[in-house]
Amino acid sequence: MTARDRRGRETRIRYNRGPAMTTSPGVHPLPVKSSTLHARAIALMVVAAICWSSGGLLVRQLSITGAWEIVFWRSLFMTLFVVGVLVAIHRRAMPRAVRAAGLPGLLAGIFLAGTFFFFIGSLMRTTVANTNILMSVSPFLAALAARGILKEAVPRRTWVAMVAAFAGIVVMFAQTADGGRLTGNLLALGVSCCFAAQVTVLRRFHATVDMLPQVMIAGILSAVVAALLAPAFVATARDLGILALMGCVQLGTGCLLATAASKHLSATELGLLALLEPILGPIWVWVLMGEHPGAAALVGGSIVLTAVFANEAFGVWRTRAPRAGGHAGGGAGLRYDEHDLPPMPRR
Repeated sequence: MTARDRRGRETRIRYNRGPAMTTSPGVHPLPVKSSTLHARAIALMVVAAICWSSGGLLVRQLSITGAWEIVFWRSLFMTLFVVGVLVAIHRRAMPRAVRAAGLPGLLAGIFLAGTFFFFIGSLMRTTVANTNILMSVSPFLAALAARGILKEAVPRRTWVAMVAAFAGIVVMFAQTADGGRLTGNLLALGVSCCFAAQVTVLRRFHATVDMLPQVMIAGILSAVVAALLAPAFVATARDLGILALMGCVQLGTGCLLATAASKHLSATELGLLALLEPILGPIWVWVLMGEHPGAAALVGGSIVLTAVFANEAFGVWRTRAPRAGGHAGGGAGLRYDEHDLPPMPRR
């Protein structure tokens, strides 16, 4: 084949591939409409946050008040939903996909299961606003854990944001004179502590863990523990319907959508969009059920959410330019690096 023939053949191949692909040597084909995929991923993450934010409202619809029973049924329905999704995605390779999570996935699942208990326990003892807002400090506790255990540097902006968030928490706790609400607030902070432990484990093992097997592991563990500790099961048919909605939609669908969104969004972008949950959660119960969060929660919560939002937004701005060619999230799971914090675990 002559040089002229080779050039003609290469030209035909290039044009047959169409305008959506690149042919530069050593570069993987990239879709031209990546902005469309990015916008779609943002929409998926917004819907995921809306699903997660319904947790407080749905709990308030239940007639049962036993936290152990609520955790059991919610975890059971969620596990069945996630198993169905995993089978649909992986088919016969589903057990191998779960085993691929390995020790990091198991440990992360244990800590994620802990967030289920803390979340429901908190909602039973304090307002939805307090629970959601206090959980939003999870990235800060994760940063502190990474600094203390993994010796990772914490950006100056994050230190400033943590100080501001702590001031907001002090304002919120000033309203909790009764022991019950104080206990609920502390349980909400327990969610953040479990999250910090979960992220520290994943970073310690340099793990990229598919979210769905991790959630399935957490669901199985929490359902077993709750079944052993629940004094009695008294849920009505209506309660079971609400709990099925919580397990399949509020938690399962939310995690499924976040997993899909993570393919095209950085961890910082995911964390920023996840802030819709603590914002919308209190609004649902305030507007639909009249559960007023209180003046201290409004003031303190505004300080906390502003600090978290500012930290995440600055992170997006700082990493946008140098990372224009790629994203932190990859594959079907979430990849964590030393600068980005993943979205909060979904309770």
